[in-house]
Amino acid sequence: MIDCKCTCERDMHLFCPGPKRILALDGGGVRGAISVAFLEEIEAVLSKHLQRPVHLGNWFDLIGGTSTGAIIAGALAMGFTTADIKRFYFELAPKVFKRPFWRIVGLQAKFDARALRKEIDDIVGQITLGSEQLNTGFCLISKRMDTGSPWILANNSRARYWETNTGEDGFTGNKHYPLANLVRASTAAPFYFEPEELPIVEGEEPGYFVDGGVTPHNNPSLMLFLMTILDAYKIGWTAKPEQLTIVSIGTGSHRDRVIPEELGMGRSTRLAISALKSLMNDVQTFVLTQMQYLGECPMPWWINSEIEDLAKEKPPGGKMFRFLRYDVRLEWKWIESLRDEVGTEKFEAAFGRKLTEIDVIRMRGMDDPTIIEDVYKLARIAAKQQVKAEHWSGELACWCNGRRPSAQSRQMVFRASEQSSLGALWLACSKQIGITLSYTRSAVVRIFNSIPRRGG
Repeated sequence: MIDCKCTCERDMHLFCPGPKRILALDGGGVRGAISVAFLEEIEAVLSKHLQRPVHLGNWFDLIGGTSTGAIIAGALAMGFTTADIKRFYFELAPKVFKRPFWRIVGLQAKFDARALRKEIDDIVGQITLGSEQLNTGFCLISKRMDTGSPWILANNSRARYWETNTGEDGFTGNKHYPLANLVRASTAAPFYFEPEELPIVEGEEPGYFVDGGVTPHNNPSLMLFLMTILDAYKIGWTAKPEQLTIVSIGTGSHRDRVIPEELGMGRSTRLAISALKSLMNDVQTFVLTQMQYLGECPMPWWINSEIEDLAKEKPPGGKMFRFLRYDVRLEWKWIESLRDEVGTEKFEAAFGRKLTEIDVIRMRGMDDPTIIEDVYKLARIAAKQQVKAEHWSGELACWCNGRRPSAQSRQMVFRASEQSSLGALWLACSKQIGITLSYTRSAVVRIFNSIPRRGG
């Protein structure tokens, strides 16, 4: 019998021997509803496989996310169900992504960070990164602007900066950071929300944090993999397909295309903005390329016309993990293909209408809460096609001394809405106005779009 020194389920997930599973969740604002739809299907497939209800915090040994993915990862690690997380996006996102009329874009962030902070505080409470209420391994990614460095923060009790150092080069240990502040730091998208300040060293200026999506890790799967195998992190998992499975869930992708002749006035500025906006997708494609090269992929994604999906490629030492990527492409041709695969009648019935190219352009917004229902419905359809029973085999982990994950599910407590009939009417009118404006913006964008002459 092994003498296990792990004292909580978090440490058993991270440090006990045996096959391991990672869940990586992309950033993407309100399009986090796409991730939720895939997680619901995974939860349903697993529950059918195990013949009992299962929550994902017990199945995965490490759950990590960036930006909106950090919110979902934290909730799953705390034991909340996908049903609760869905409610968060459908009911609370419209409150968070609501722009006050008096905010001046350029001089102030587009949205009031206090609304986001309040909703996160209500769910997370006062727990810290070191809390045993996080039932499994958890990681989030943020960007510290005052040092220019990505911060990879995990509840890894063996990490170098876990404990507080009171010496000359002192710092606050990672275990003491409030989880709510860390999640806010990972979601503080520049332009949209004010940065989050975190005290790092007593008596010095706080750290200045923004959204992890501006690091190379908006798709955090590669970083999470490295964290589990590099000696510096002291986790030491085995990098073999039969010992490690990595599940990566996106929030929708598309290529930002620019037609030089249609840039019009402010050509240089518009080109610069478009180039910066496309960088996130380029980085995510690069991460996906590496993950599909390094991992066994039952359903590889097409990368580009030159290297295709890398299905026939492998590194010299062989594949290092099993890799599953679930996502949607917010491009008209891809959605047409999905519609044909499931049947036009069934597809249009899910939306209650026929989708147009303007609908697809709308779905690309990361700060438009009026798209949540549509992107969720699209992802539910895609999840039925992509999440297959054969992807999900095995049992819950069996740790040292025969123990298995047993953390109980939790329920989010949502504040009761105290709204008058007049207030409810105003909310409904505001929602309709928001939808109308969303379609108008997308129609304008559609005018400037054209079909590319040559694929890349």
